[in-house]
Amino acid sequence: MSTVTDPIADLLARVRNGAQKPELFVPYSKIKAEIARILKDEGYITDYELDRSAAHPRIKITNKLVNRSCAITGLKRVSRPGLRRYVGSQEIPRVLGGMGVAILSTPRGVLSGREAKKQNVGGELLAYVW
Repeated sequence: MSTVTDPIADLLARVRNGAQKPELFVPYSKIKAEIARILKDEGYITDYELDRSAAHPRIKITNKLVNRSCAITGLKRVSRPGLRRYVGSQEIPRVLGGMGVAILSTPRGVLSGREAKKQNVGGELLAYVW
């Protein structure tokens, strides 16, 4: 049995590898569900839902396909277990000049970069999506 040391990187890899498929499944965790919520709110995926029919709960992600290709063109894990990266509210980067989204883990939950700036809160910079 293998253990995943970085579940967020695992989620991003599964989304990247399943980009051309209409739907994909990832093992459930609260932080993965929050990241999927942000991807839906920002328009990168069509929908996500919790699937409890299997032995272990998992998240079903429905990809948003634009011209038969996924709306997500790139994903990058920023803060990782070996090197955490924290930013203040004024240091939150713009991804591709505002065309992408930064995902942060803050004291107010997992937020997109735009939401974190509005709420004037910083945190751990988890990933970039564009």
